[in-house]
Amino acid sequence: MKSIIRQRKQSLKPIETKDKSVEASEEEPLSPSSRLFHEPNFNVHVLAILGMKTRISTEQAPREHLANTLLKHPRFSSLQVVDEEKGGEMKWVRTKVDLDQHIIVPQIDEQNLKESPDKFVENYIHNLSKTTLDKSKPMWDLHLLNIKTSDAEAVAIFRIHHSLGDGTSLISLLLACTRQTADPNNVPTIHGNKKSLIDSSEHSNTGLRRYVTKIWSFMKLFWNTIVDVLMFMSTTMFLKDTNTPIKGRPGSESNPRRFVYRTVSLDDIKLVKNALNMTVTDVALGVTQAGLSIYLNRRYGEGKKDGGETEKNNNLPKNIRLRSTILMNLRPAVGIQALADMMEKDTEAKWGNWIGFVLFPLKVALRDDPLDYIREAKATIDRKKNSLEAFYTFSISELALKIFGIKTSSSISHRTITNTTMCFSCLPGPQEEICFYGHPLAYIAPGSYGQPHALMINCQSYVNKMTFVLSVDESVIPDPHQLLDDLVQSLKLIKDAVIERGLCHE
Repeated sequence: MKSIIRQRKQSLKPIETKDKSVEASEEEPLSPSSRLFHEPNFNVHVLAILGMKTRISTEQAPREHLANTLLKHPRFSSLQVVDEEKGGEMKWVRTKVDLDQHIIVPQIDEQNLKESPDKFVENYIHNLSKTTLDKSKPMWDLHLLNIKTSDAEAVAIFRIHHSLGDGTSLISLLLACTRQTADPNNVPTIHGNKKSLIDSSEHSNTGLRRYVTKIWSFMKLFWNTIVDVLMFMSTTMFLKDTNTPIKGRPGSESNPRRFVYRTVSLDDIKLVKNALNMTVTDVALGVTQAGLSIYLNRRYGEGKKDGGETEKNNNLPKNIRLRSTILMNLRPAVGIQALADMMEKDTEAKWGNWIGFVLFPLKVALRDDPLDYIREAKATIDRKKNSLEAFYTFSISELALKIFGIKTSSSISHRTITNTTMCFSCLPGPQEEICFYGHPLAYIAPGSYGQPHALMINCQSYVNKMTFVLSVDESVIPDPHQLLDDLVQSLKLIKDAVIERGLCHE
């Protein structure tokens, strides 16, 4: 394994080329957002950890399938090079891909492991986060670990540079490479979010009342957007989160990451969702608020001489400002089938990094009623849904790129993120069991490293499961498994409260 681990570089040096052998039609400039991910403080890599129900055939199957699917996507078969004649502009240049340079199969002697298989995989990914992808070839690789863990027979790790696309698009593309286990001819189906009206009674309103309702809705949208944009600009300039024990320190983006994850029942989350008339994301964020409150209360109580009883006391400072950045993909949603057709039938589908920021405040406090965490999260989400914050923050970032250039824009974006505490995402997954090139999946666990935050929480659903994935800087959060335990325990407390009060319906 050591042979594949290189010391992580502080920045990526673009490849300079004067090769004229590639036709201009096969070249395309990198978008400003993609170029941003090549700055030293934004060298972000996306990981998709896939647990397999069977051992992986490492000889022919992955190579054959990759050649017929992923390599047909132009981003995965292109170099990112600098055009000296155009003032250092970066562009995509198609190239021939040698899969042997992208598929890595370490030799593992399971009989002589000095640690548990689960810990071995965890350490492997931790060591992987110390390295960067080589820009002399398309910026992705696939690691196949034929090692039996507590929840899988083998593990595959897809690593993709963020410049190839935003996280949502990359996971969607990955799923487009899979097929339903029960019907190998069909791609997975993803449950889409239902659009809800701001006022569900709008259709029943007529005349003046309906007109007034629309005016009021517009005024709320306008006001919320103004407030959110001003908050975003204030955060960029001076407004910082409280220095809690989970807030990253300067230079955190260069530190390796520990990835830990836990799978819970999606039915438990849906039980709470249905009982309180919410969404899965509402519940996931409520559980996150509860878990962080419990974890931070313990961390603030460290060192107090009370024989461990401090966890029962409220050790949290008052008025903690703790916000999560949520990155929103602003491109029109591209379906799994459209991405599959793009690779197999050479059709077109929109692609790239069109990302807007949403600053989401998390309320950290100990609540007597665990359902308060969920209600508070839903209230904040509903407020954020009635705002154009993501579109305006994207526009502000684009304007900064045009006026100040990549270096200054990167510094501005980095400052905004470092003034917040963490990053959160909740992605819907396949509703049926799927196979990855003939191998049935047990779970999907996405994450990333290279971001300035010391904590990233990703929630990924798959069939009847939900996986909580933490990517942490261990110099800040030395006990990520404890934080996972707090998240799982919080879900149990919330679910039990719903059942005890008779709120769930059969």
